[in-house]
Amino acid sequence: MAIEKHAFGISRRIARRRAAPALHPHGVTCVGVLDVPGGEEPGGPWGVPFLDRPGLYDVTVRWSRAAGLPRGLPDALGLALRVEDAGGRGAPLDLLLTSSGSSRLGRHVPRPRYDALAGPYSTLLSYRVGGQERVIAAFPADARRSLQGDLAALRQELGREPVSFELRAAGGGEPWRAFATLTAESPQPYPERTTPTYDPYTHSLPGLRPTDRLRGLRAASYSGSRHGRTDTPA
Repeated sequence: MAIEKHAFGISRRIARRRAAPALHPHGVTCVGVLDVPGGEEPGGPWGVPFLDRPGLYDVTVRWSRAAGLPRGLPDALGLALRVEDAGGRGAPLDLLLTSSGSSRLGRHVPRPRYDALAGPYSTLLSYRVGGQERVIAAFPADARRSLQGDLAALRQELGREPVSFELRAAGGGEPWRAFATLTAESPQPYPERTTPTYDPYTHSLPGLRPTDRLRGLRAASYSGSRHGRTDTPA
């Protein structure tokens, strides 16, 4: 409890000072589409209705730099997804992904990058997916394409050409298995205060939710950040 209270306080102070989230303070928000083929994917059912039935979903995508470092410096890059109506009308799914490796260990470790398309983005911590612990990741669809990882370049490139990712999941000892395709495009001129407040615990689905590992610490950090953004500056 003490460490969670400490995390809440730190996140609140940082968010209040920035008038933005404590981590990933500034970003580029764009619209997107998530295509879930469902039963068309090989490997049998996942045991999760959202993954096992075909569907096409509107997505709000926020691309960001984790520490908010100046452009020109590598930073861990964030890819936040809100999949609208994933669990039915008014029941979205939030996924928070961070630039990472793809190996069994590397998928759990943030990896700072210059190039936003140099590798995958993962949830870092595991999800319960169909009764098994798996990490979810987004892999750039075009391995030959590069994209500078500063926000101005991201906004310009997204306005010129869509960016696509293949969403996959894998547990320990499992190969990566695809379950959806994400296409992001058309950056939106949202003020940062009006962008969605992503929360993977509140916006999860039956059979598809984060494990409880470090849940209290992460929830306290999210809560502190939300409170800090709404505090009235002294």
